[in-house]
Amino acid sequence: LMTCNGQAPFVTMFMYLDEVPEGRTRDDLAMIIKEVLLQRMQGVKNEKGVWITPAFPKLIYVLDEHNVHKDGKYYYLTELAAKCTAKRMYPDYISAKKMREIYDGNVFAPMGCRSFLSPWKNENGDFVFDGRFNMGVVSLNLPQIGIISGRDEKKYFEILEKRLELAKKALMFRYELLENITSDVSPIHWQYGAIARLKPHEKVTKLLKGGYATISLGYIGLYEASILVTGETHTKGGHDFAVKVIRRLRQAVDDWKKETNIGFALYGTPAESLTNRFAKIDLARFGSIKDVTDKGYYTNSYHVDVRENINVFDKFDFESEFQDQSTGGMISYAEIPNMTNNIDAVLTMVKYIYDHITYAEFNTKSDYCHECGFDGEIVVNNDNEWECPQCHNKDKSKLTVIRRTCGYLGENFWNEGRTKEIKSRVLHI
Repeated sequence: LMTCNGQAPFVTMFMYLDEVPEGRTRDDLAMIIKEVLLQRMQGVKNEKGVWITPAFPKLIYVLDEHNVHKDGKYYYLTELAAKCTAKRMYPDYISAKKMREIYDGNVFAPMGCRSFLSPWKNENGDFVFDGRFNMGVVSLNLPQIGIISGRDEKKYFEILEKRLELAKKALMFRYELLENITSDVSPIHWQYGAIARLKPHEKVTKLLKGGYATISLGYIGLYEASILVTGETHTKGGHDFAVKVIRRLRQAVDDWKKETNIGFALYGTPAESLTNRFAKIDLARFGSIKDVTDKGYYTNSYHVDVRENINVFDKFDFESEFQDQSTGGMISYAEIPNMTNNIDAVLTMVKYIYDHITYAEFNTKSDYCHECGFDGEIVVNNDNEWECPQCHNKDKSKLTVIRRTCGYLGENFWNEGRTKEIKSRVLHI
């Protein structure tokens, strides 16, 4: 599916068998999921007639008791999903078991790649997710606070409190911008049912309060903040500090929610551009700092540093603790080699997701050179340029490069900082 200007739309397809009853209806849904996975494995043809990996729609496959065990009725779909992941990087995986633990027993789709709504009940006491929305995000630069405070943890949290006050003001400003608008500003959203069915000239205010709509506090660079304050990564000696930071952020949004009756949530920012922007701002202001501003990028949200050697199982175990706090938005990933001939290993990792982490994905390489027909991994050379390892073509218009960036697959190409981050990634298996 393409938009009129030729771009693939940012659409997420959520493949959850339990959203329909058992029996014929669920079997029909299983058939549809099977066909979606088969088509994604095949890919789409480029102008040369070569089957390549499409970036969209994003696919999410939900793991549950009936499809995660070998004797499960729908295990064959999980086997197919694993084959598809190995070849095309999608689908991503959500554990129904883990999700129910942190979302009041509910399983539901994210908005886009990682943004989740907080559970909300209507006047009948029923949970509602469809039609709800987020009013926006303001993200904290956690490493900058660490640069200013130095190795003084007490000072770090004093500055963090001031930044939280500022973030709250910015988020409330977003709310206030919407508070008095009427449904007429966008009839397709507010009158015709995309979000609601309000009357003409009716204010949208009632949809902004009570948690129906969410508004998010984001954060970036927990890894770098840990390095700055403790001298160690948050997977090692900086762990307690990192947990203390994330719990303070979560407590702040919980307090704001009670105070204002607005659905504040904590969001692990994907940082599509902030990963580069924040790092460049701090480099210019504070100079080169080892493992912080010298890399050209900051680490997304709570993630493990992309250069750190950690196995996939330990990575998922570690990051699950932070996912449980960042319920307004989170995702974790593992960097894997070409595993199209080792589907059993992919299935082992998928089953591990079910028992240990709410939401995870796998990154591999699926590129194509239009000059020589190379179908493998296009590399980043020493000049931070994408280059075909076979014919050394560096013409971006003649390369198709697909990489996971922030939860979505991205293609052709990224800013300087994100390119450096991609080049720095190490395998987790």
